[in-house]
Amino acid sequence: MLVKRRLITINIFENIKQIDPDGVEFWSSRDLSKALEYTNYRNFEEVIEKAKQACRNSHQKIDDHFVDVNEMVELGSGAVRQIKSVCLSRYACYLIVQSADPRKEVVALGHSYFALQTRRQEVEDDMRLKLREEIKEHNKGLASAAKQAGVVQPIDYAIFQNHGYQGLYGGMKKQDIHKHKGLKKSQDILDHMGSEELAANLFRATQTEAKLRRDRIDNKADANKTHYEIGKKIRKTIAEFGNEMPENLPTPQESIKKLESRKKKELPAE
Repeated sequence: MLVKRRLITINIFENIKQIDPDGVEFWSSRDLSKALEYTNYRNFEEVIEKAKQACRNSHQKIDDHFVDVNEMVELGSGAVRQIKSVCLSRYACYLIVQSADPRKEVVALGHSYFALQTRRQEVEDDMRLKLREEIKEHNKGLASAAKQAGVVQPIDYAIFQNHGYQGLYGGMKKQDIHKHKGLKKSQDILDHMGSEELAANLFRATQTEAKLRRDRIDNKADANKTHYEIGKKIRKTIAEFGNEMPENLPTPQESIKKLESRKKKELPAE
């Protein structure tokens, strides 16, 4: 029964999670108050204020995690009216459950849920940042090796890169991946990959560079073929392990650029 109760609680918090137009997740304080079994929202507002203070003490900007809004609710008569609410980040929810009534079982379970989810996201964020930086560096080496193989002009390098993507993504070119992810023209596909997808692309880049240099490939045709074949072999290996194909992996809600900006904001002021 306890396991079932935990699963129901996790589902409650997942079911009330919302996504804004920019793809960022948030929770409504009204929904969260009900999930945490607060029958009087005024009492829950006191918990929110305690959580804001904890946020301030952690040197975080309150406005990044607590956003005051007005929600429209339907009355029994069919009319609607505005009520005050707060859009909460995952971190804000974590602080709230820390400040909520500890005697409630649902609060304890909520604490476990948001603590675990927050930690998982922190690990994923850090991994994404690290891998993205490594790809930037290794792409320089790949470009250098490709240049030695005769891939000199920008258009030639674009074709060379597409061969690698086509091998890894089952025939999809860079622009196809861009469209598949639903990105804007100015957005870089590498900034919108999770750690698993970034790792596959890092492996593609490092192995292609190594083979170009080791085999002393000296022409564009062979360079393109090498990039394609390595991407294809990596894809085959992914399939053999029974893992998800790169194009089917979820696109993170937050881009690398936004992630970097948020991480800088979270650093304590000197």
